[in-house]
Amino acid sequence: MTDRQLIINANSSETRIALLEKDRIAEIFIERRRERGIVGNIYLGTVMRVLPGMQAAFVDIGTERTAFLYGGDVLDPEMLSEQRLDIVPQGLEDLNPDELRERTNRQRKPIEKLLREGQQVLVQVAKEPLGTKGARVTMFLSLPGRFLVIMPDFTHIGISRRIEDVDLRQRLTDLVKAFKPDDIGVIVRTAAANIDTSHLEKDLKFLLKTWRQVDSKKRRLDAPALLYQDLDIALKTTRDLYADDIDRIVVDDPLAYEELKKFLTATIPGAAKRLELYTDEKPIFDVYGIELDISRALSSKIDLPSGGYLVIDQTEALTAFDINTGKYVGKGNAHETILKTNLEAVKKIVSQLRIRNIGGIIVIDFIDMERPEDRETVYNALQDELKSDKARTNVLRISELGLVQMTRKRTAESLERRLMTPCGHCQGRGHVRSVSTETFDLIREIRRCAVMTGQKSLT
Repeated sequence: MTDRQLIINANSSETRIALLEKDRIAEIFIERRRERGIVGNIYLGTVMRVLPGMQAAFVDIGTERTAFLYGGDVLDPEMLSEQRLDIVPQGLEDLNPDELRERTNRQRKPIEKLLREGQQVLVQVAKEPLGTKGARVTMFLSLPGRFLVIMPDFTHIGISRRIEDVDLRQRLTDLVKAFKPDDIGVIVRTAAANIDTSHLEKDLKFLLKTWRQVDSKKRRLDAPALLYQDLDIALKTTRDLYADDIDRIVVDDPLAYEELKKFLTATIPGAAKRLELYTDEKPIFDVYGIELDISRALSSKIDLPSGGYLVIDQTEALTAFDINTGKYVGKGNAHETILKTNLEAVKKIVSQLRIRNIGGIIVIDFIDMERPEDRETVYNALQDELKSDKARTNVLRISELGLVQMTRKRTAESLERRLMTPCGHCQGRGHVRSVSTETFDLIREIRRCAVMTGQKSLT
């Protein structure tokens, strides 16, 4: 059994990528040519409105809806000149980057002192447009490579928190300091832990060249204008997820295979030898059971191993998980039955968060646990499971009612939003009026018409 694999199903209209862990789907990424994501893109935009009451602004970046720029994502040039910052993001999920913004915002000016209507600003998309909302953008720009991330507006060197060895962190800091420009900030990613210096220099050289191209376009073009477009989903996902524990990358499209081979050869040492072209007639997602997993991920009910189940309800405001014992009654006392069901649910919940790409506010309604030690056990299990999730999460402790409130960073649409559309009959509510209700409404309407027309009977 291989530990981790990337399975890629590609054609001219759609690309789907599944990350398998121990032959089970862990994450799914889907991009359609007409719906290509814009997270990571850099635009020269124009400030359309500044809203002091909301400490936010709307920016025209040339997309269908104006982008939203929160005050905390606005750079203050004066503050930057006073600080040399050292941040250590956990990984790609922090590249917006939140920690850096928090440090620069401690004594920040009001947004109306920093922006004015008609002003041109350089922004990067941090979150995809969602529903009726436009994209969320930030002025904290970052360009990710395989081993390094550059931040043009800063001068610091940051090391990923996933690199814990103190000596290794210092060695990487010294290496990067030796060849990075003084006016560019650099974050060393986890993948750089055991990489030769030449590969780090090569990565930095490529990123600096990319940034110079962005800067050149900014000087030549008028807003709104796209200055930088991130890689397509196959290359970007491979860049961000590839690690030494990826055993295979299997792709079923010859053109995508050649692009990936060229990309891997140029950017990730030794990775190209793990790339395979799938040539069988049977669809690749059928062979690996991924098609069935996607169908299951669109269901609102998930069965648990012992007979319990959880129900998932995604709404505009939040996502709710409700755990039930179902037909499982256990062989011991009620406390043990409830604890076992809740622990099984924890594994499924974290798995579904990743597969469905659920973000925002999440509420988990565990089966009530009377014993505080049981609540602590379930809470710790949830925290342990979330370590496998690259998305940033914040989890509150289990309440007396068995509820957990948590947030998970959202940068793109959930799987449900990407693959489903609201029902035309119920407008996405999940319910339609019953036959009895419709019948009685019809009778009332007939009586209403009879009164208006003066008719005593129907003919």
